[in-house]
Amino acid sequence: MEALTSGAAAAGRRSLLALAAASASAPVLAQAPGQAGPGERRFETLARFTTPAARQGVCADADHVFVVDDRLIAKFDRRTQAEVARFESPRDGPIIHMNSLSLHEGQVLVAHSNYPEEPMLSSVERFDAGTLRHAGSHSFGIMPGSLTAFEWHEGAWWAVWANYSRVFGRNQRPYGNTWWTHLARHAPGDLRQTGGWTFPPEVLRRAEPMSVSGASWGPDGLLWCTGHDHKEVYALRLPRMGSVLERVLTLPIEAEGQAIAWDKSAPDVLWQIVRSRREVVAQRLVGG
Repeated sequence: MEALTSGAAAAGRRSLLALAAASASAPVLAQAPGQAGPGERRFETLARFTTPAARQGVCADADHVFVVDDRLIAKFDRRTQAEVARFESPRDGPIIHMNSLSLHEGQVLVAHSNYPEEPMLSSVERFDAGTLRHAGSHSFGIMPGSLTAFEWHEGAWWAVWANYSRVFGRNQRPYGNTWWTHLARHAPGDLRQTGGWTFPPEVLRRAEPMSVSGASWGPDGLLWCTGHDHKEVYALRLPRMGSVLERVLTLPIEAEGQAIAWDKSAPDVLWQIVRSRREVVAQRLVGG
């Protein structure tokens, strides 16, 4: 991975941390029987920097880091941490809540929704990765959940449709139900659904009353997921039978939930945000 470095004069930005151990004070789920534990596989912190945009998620390629807020995408140079491009939607515009980012064939893909409004509406917004100019949109309309993650993997699109057991604002009733949160596989062309799975009960219990906020396919062929608040990541696999994803292991990370993404140029590096400190963090998976 090409290291991030901090300019001494850059206000609010922290210096590069080389191989600092991942900090995580929140309790984590017990490991699945027969699987590697945190002492064998763990995340080590490689780099961090701060930006007000670090509120929803992040993704990265060899040269740039992309950070997303509700209505804002900011693109940063990995060497200098200088902002080189941005997209920002006006508060009264069509963009309401951008949840996460992924990269595919020169484009930034954004999982977007009208969270926490009803009925639940979701779309995928496409942006040119070079300029961050808007390049297209696919509206899913009303779906059984709110789109929080959208990523290309093995010839298909994969989407997380989140539901929440928490009551929001004027709705005065739960925004769905956490236990209805599910993963769907969508066809490359028309995005019709071609498969679907629910999340393991132990993961959804940890997520309640919120939901699954982040999901990204890792280099090991596992789907790595985060909730909304806990400093932990869950590695899941598709089941051989049935419709419930299987948890392989849980590891502590720096992120307090929110969206994550594996590095496109260094597939053992997981990008994440620490929302409370407005930090972007890169951690490498080691061991095992």
